[in-house]
Amino acid sequence: MSRPHLHRDTLAPAFVCGHPQTRYLVVRHEDVWLIKFDGEEYGPYKTEREAMLFAIEAAHKLGAQGEDTQVLRLDENAEARPVWTHGEDAYPPRG
Repeated sequence: MSRPHLHRDTLAPAFVCGHPQTRYLVVRHEDVWLIKFDGEEYGPYKTEREAMLFAIEAAHKLGAQGEDTQVLRLDENAEARPVWTHGEDAYPPRG
């Protein structure tokens, strides 16, 4: 199954209507992984795990300041799937 091809100008909003969390989106772009947050792009990261750990760390720090934060991953069908939610999932993440 082929992976979705994203344009470098694809932005992830920090707030999605109907979803109260501030969101970090982890996406694959060609051979690297990126974190998209609040209209900005961070990375590149060599592995999905590395990008996830950085995104979760950032979300945890913002969550500690009172924000409802969540990390999502863009799957093979170009759908954002929750991976980690502040206050619900362990920090640091296991595995």
